[in-house]
Amino acid sequence: MNYLASSGQLRASLLRWSLFTVPLIVALGFLAGQAAGSGPGNPWFDALKKPAIYPPPAAFGIVWSVLYVMMGVSFAMILSARGARGRGLAAAAFVVQLVLNLAWSPTFFALHQITGAFWITVAMALAIVLTIVLFWRIRPVAGMLLLPYLAWVCFASVLTYQFLQLNPDADGAFGTSSTVRVEI
Repeated sequence: MNYLASSGQLRASLLRWSLFTVPLIVALGFLAGQAAGSGPGNPWFDALKKPAIYPPPAAFGIVWSVLYVMMGVSFAMILSARGARGRGLAAAAFVVQLVLNLAWSPTFFALHQITGAFWITVAMALAIVLTIVLFWRIRPVAGMLLLPYLAWVCFASVLTYQFLQLNPDADGAFGTSSTVRVEI
């Protein structure tokens, strides 16, 4: 059977999904950053030479909060598109890119693996492009909502690469790090 939903029913479905996806994605992003000890205050990070394009630290919290909200709304638009062809694949692609996103902070800030973090941003950008294409086929606006996220991840990739270039001895990618922990 085919049922057509009214515009009011579609809006209600989007609202219900948004009330779930937006807080979930914002919370996951926040928790990943907090668990990794990201940003200023992390002794390893504070000791790194910063690239010229490194924005003020407050910018990261603001930008990521806005991007996580946009990601949550975009994902809700796809989840509320019941019966749409490719919805399952689009949702799976979103989850893959989100897992990569959540892996970046622990890789960079906790494990001190700048090389690994760089390659995560590259993989993330590719996964986001795929997600945008799949979302666009279902709901073009859902795909458009992810474009600023793609731009920021591309910037983060360049920034991570510059951190690596400026701090090659701080990269723990191969088990070598200039940070030594001494416990007494």
